[in-house]
Amino acid sequence: MGVIIYFLDAEITNLLKAWSAGDPAALDQLSQQVYDELRRMARRHMKGERQDNTLQTTALVHEVYLRLVDVTKVEWQQRAQFFAIAAQMMRRILVDAARARASHKRGRGAVRVNFDETAIVSPQPDRSMVALDDALSTFAEVAPRQAKVVELRYFGGLQEEEIVEVLKISPRTVRRDWDFARAWLARELS
Repeated sequence: MGVIIYFLDAEITNLLKAWSAGDPAALDQLSQQVYDELRRMARRHMKGERQDNTLQTTALVHEVYLRLVDVTKVEWQQRAQFFAIAAQMMRRILVDAARARASHKRGRGAVRVNFDETAIVSPQPDRSMVALDDALSTFAEVAPRQAKVVELRYFGGLQEEEIVEVLKISPRTVRRDWDFARAWLARELS
């Protein structure tokens, strides 16, 4: 199984590099390779959304895809980097949608998100996406690398090894950053 995953990672990395070099066929092949993973990421993000939310998983994936196609100033290096950027885009799209709904409803609650990795941030299972985004933005000013670890792990769904690869830090540093971020965000959101 590990060999297959490595082969797929290498194939995605090669397609990303070919796309960066201007090969339009690489983008079509890449889209086929990453679509299912983008849907899984979107489903994870949408799990905490309200029942009456008009933004659906497929629409979120398509919006991310449209934004990714417009990205021209990124020199793609690896699969993890691609999914990290996709995760950032999903976060921005969901937060923007939540802010828009909240402004229309005059504060009657925006988007709910279940930050459920064993109740990482809060003893309460649901938190506002906007509140989480605000707290994470504030945290990024205090501890940018640690905030990036949260973004990659929670929003991007990246594993520890992938975060190590993207941020070029040790696994131990990733774990310390994750623990520090959880404690800081728990205090901030409580």
